[in-house]
Amino acid sequence: MAEPARDYAVNEHTPDPSVVFDRAIGETYLRYARMLVDRGYVQSSLGGMVIRVAHPGYPDGICYAKPQGISLEEVTLDELVITDIPYGRILYGERATTVGHQMNREILRLRPDTNCVIHLHHDETIALLAAGCEEIGSTSLTFSYLMQKPAHYLPAHLNVEEDVAPIKTFVQDTNCIIMKRHGFTVLGRTVSEAYHRTNVLVSEVKRNVLVELLCAAKGTKPDYLSREEMEWMFRHGDNVVYPQLIRRAKS
Repeated sequence: MAEPARDYAVNEHTPDPSVVFDRAIGETYLRYARMLVDRGYVQSSLGGMVIRVAHPGYPDGICYAKPQGISLEEVTLDELVITDIPYGRILYGERATTVGHQMNREILRLRPDTNCVIHLHHDETIALLAAGCEEIGSTSLTFSYLMQKPAHYLPAHLNVEEDVAPIKTFVQDTNCIIMKRHGFTVLGRTVSEAYHRTNVLVSEVKRNVLVELLCAAKGTKPDYLSREEMEWMFRHGDNVVYPQLIRRAKS
């Protein structure tokens, strides 16, 4: 009789010799981490990023992450860790991951099309929602074309870093989770896509702040795109953002 599969604890140290640190992936991680820092998105050791990599021994792949107690600004190549996705055990490295890594892993588990998750405690996003705005309005075409799904908003009392169970109820229908009083989480099929979706979200938040201030000063009403307009752009995003090369057969 086959023995039942073992359950592992989060951050259980179970080094796997078959999991070899890929320096190229590590350098990609640091490159994008530094770009997020250079744009002023990182203020503390909280928040983070994960990159999924395929592995023959792990059906969901494995993921590269920074450990707890170190910010994206500080982390070095030698400090990165690799975990599995279902349990969060440490397959490579010597430090535990952050509580937010549990949310990132659950997103990767539920969304096989996602290979990078970026979670940040962004100042302007938190401020805009704390000021009484219920949602981030869309002022530009770029947000919908790049995001390709509507943002999902979580109330301030719901922390899916600590309890990941609610994620399964909405994650298939969004590429951007807005967490009131907390920040945001952005999904991407590649690291580049997650990074650019992060940038377009931050840009939209800043535009909202400017629009609301200018309209308050002028006594006018913000002109945000309608949900119908955004839905059309969600559907056509790939054609706009990633047009395909056309090759004609030689005659």
